[in-house]
Amino acid sequence: MRRRIIPIIIVLVVIAGGVLAWRLWHTGEPASRLTLYGDIDVRQVDLAFKVAGRIAALTVDEGDAVKRGQVLASLDKSYFDDDIRLQQARIAGQSANLLKLKHGSRPEEIAQARAALAERKANLANAQVTYSRQEHLLETRVTSRQSYDNAAMTLHSAQALTNSAQAALDLVVAGPRVEDIAAAQAQLDAEAAQLVETRRRLADADLVAPDDGIVLTRARERGAIVQPGETVFTLTLDRQVWVRAYVGEPELGRVRPGMKVAIHTDAANGKTYRGAVGFISPLAEFTPKSVETAALRTDLVYRLRIIVADPDAGLRQGMPVTVSLDEAR
Repeated sequence: MRRRIIPIIIVLVVIAGGVLAWRLWHTGEPASRLTLYGDIDVRQVDLAFKVAGRIAALTVDEGDAVKRGQVLASLDKSYFDDDIRLQQARIAGQSANLLKLKHGSRPEEIAQARAALAERKANLANAQVTYSRQEHLLETRVTSRQSYDNAAMTLHSAQALTNSAQAALDLVVAGPRVEDIAAAQAQLDAEAAQLVETRRRLADADLVAPDDGIVLTRARERGAIVQPGETVFTLTLDRQVWVRAYVGEPELGRVRPGMKVAIHTDAANGKTYRGAVGFISPLAEFTPKSVETAALRTDLVYRLRIIVADPDAGLRQGMPVTVSLDEAR
């Protein structure tokens, strides 16, 4: 009995070896390697001015490579320069007003107020003498009642004017109120903040590349009037470049974030790029039509984002690639 079983086992082993050899010969990869298909995905950004104006210059065109911080377009800056000069004049005027309040009254102003008070006091003394005389004459019935009333009214008016002159002198000597100085300082701060905003608007009149990339589209031309947020250029960024691929549900357990991958293009003498799995979607979806797999189209798949570690100009938006994941890594 045992002699019969041994040949059967040997035959089964030979068959299994033949199946494995056939698989390796047809697939060209070990069983631990997973092959996925996807395409290159590159970040794009629509560039627009933050302020409205007329385009004065465009320095790049479609297909040009740009560097981070490079000026791609500029608006007519004459209006912004005028706003800055106007704001600077307002600040100068408000600064002078604040300085005047802080310095208080000049000696000449105080002397003038004191002279006015002295004049009012002299008039008051004269009015008092006239009133006393008219009062005495009224008692002796030498003057009329009307003359007495006129003298009394003049005395009261002189007294009021003297009090007003005294109050004016006190205000001049005391100087501006603390609240007035604080209000003037706040107004100056507001004008200064407005100047900062105006200068920022001037800086925003230059459209700057946010990162290295290539100009994909040029939507506006020199002389055009643009509004804030209106696209002028579309830029494809050099980094990051990733592969959008999909893995079937049965193979999902074989993929993990951080797994090293090799990325192959279909171009002649195509370069092999290095990368790593950066994202695995938690949401299942039906296989997109652009994905070429041996599985049925209705199979559920999960989207992967594979970050390319060494991208170059050989990788273009939408380029199909083959991704090899080695579970042994």
